[in-house]
Amino acid sequence: MMPRHGSLAAYGMLGMPLAMAALPVYVQAPAYYASQLGMALSTTGAVLFFARLVDTAQDPWLGRWIDHAVQQGRLAWLLGNAAIVLALAFAGLWLPPVRGGALVVWLAFMLILTYVAHSLINIAYLAWGARLGQSAGPLTKAAAWREAAGLLGVVLASVLPVWLMRNPRFAAHTGMTAYALLFAVLLLLGLWLLFRRAPAWHVHGVQQPSWHRAWRNRAFRRLLWPYFLNALSVSIPATLAMFFIADRIAAPGWSGIFLGVYFLAGAAGLPAWAWLADRIGVVAAWRHGMLLAVVAFVWAAMLGSGDSVPYLLVCALAGLTLGADLALPPVLLAQRIPPGEPPAGYYGVWTMLGKLALALSGLMLPLLAQLGYQPGLGDGRAGMALAVCYAGLPCVIKLLALFVLRGIDDAGKEDVR
Repeated sequence: MMPRHGSLAAYGMLGMPLAMAALPVYVQAPAYYASQLGMALSTTGAVLFFARLVDTAQDPWLGRWIDHAVQQGRLAWLLGNAAIVLALAFAGLWLPPVRGGALVVWLAFMLILTYVAHSLINIAYLAWGARLGQSAGPLTKAAAWREAAGLLGVVLASVLPVWLMRNPRFAAHTGMTAYALLFAVLLLLGLWLLFRRAPAWHVHGVQQPSWHRAWRNRAFRRLLWPYFLNALSVSIPATLAMFFIADRIAAPGWSGIFLGVYFLAGAAGLPAWAWLADRIGVVAAWRHGMLLAVVAFVWAAMLGSGDSVPYLLVCALAGLTLGADLALPPVLLAQRIPPGEPPAGYYGVWTMLGKLALALSGLMLPLLAQLGYQPGLGDGRAGMALAVCYAGLPCVIKLLALFVLRGIDDAGKEDVR
């Protein structure tokens, strides 16, 4: 039976606070510790790199832990404690009680706690969505609600921290404390809705969690390559967007507008992708989304100084295709998990690949430096290198992902276990 829209909305609401925490940790925290708290930029970068290594490696282990908790009936206890740790660690990032050398240890400890708690809740959340049914209909609709709420959280995280930290009426740490309090309230509310109003997590069988069983699933393994390549094609422009806007478009003051239009267009397009997946299948809809994303985004490589309006149009059109990348791949994964197997271990590997793509996209910065680009240079060969890496290379990688996706159908029947 198809879950009601109200219960699917209750499931989706947790996506908003999870997105609200992720963006400030990646974007605001480095600048906050370097500019507000006086930590050396090189030291801040080293701590962030170490913490992100931990974040990338931990996800399969967390998935296994979640599967054990589900079978023991302790999922609510696990997620409740993780939410408390996440709320406290996120607040602790902005209210360090120490200075000097101890600040380095504090930042590393708070980041690792934040990453562990956030990843644990996020993996369990994705796995919950995979156990709302076996057909594509409820899975796609649940994913659409989840990603729409997540995009709303991204928009809030793009606007509120900047406004709160620059508001002259109070100090930066006061503004981020207010943001952390809002985040904690929405996080606890999202968990309450998940356990009390969302469709239940259907537990099938009592098989013990096992990575070997997941890796023997050939349909699952085949899906990892197109997913990873597609995630890399999205991560590279995300890493280079602020450089492209400032130095190629020469409109740093418009950055909030560009990002806001992109994410709002993504939220607006989600219902259309869910509808299309119901009509032509999830894989076919994802293929259409990839192709349209390339058509919409490749033109950005040709833009230059003063092309704010054309770039705004690119953001809107590319944003409309974002929903396909967000909502449809998790549905394909859910369809490849046999009913009797615990799902969180699968999603642990899945999220690890997404984080690996984000980490690899950071290598574009030293590559651009080798090509002659430095912040502040938007013209000549350096500017063209930035444009090609920002828009051209991701489109090539996305086309490669589209090619690798060939021969894969919705249910994974192209593969034999």
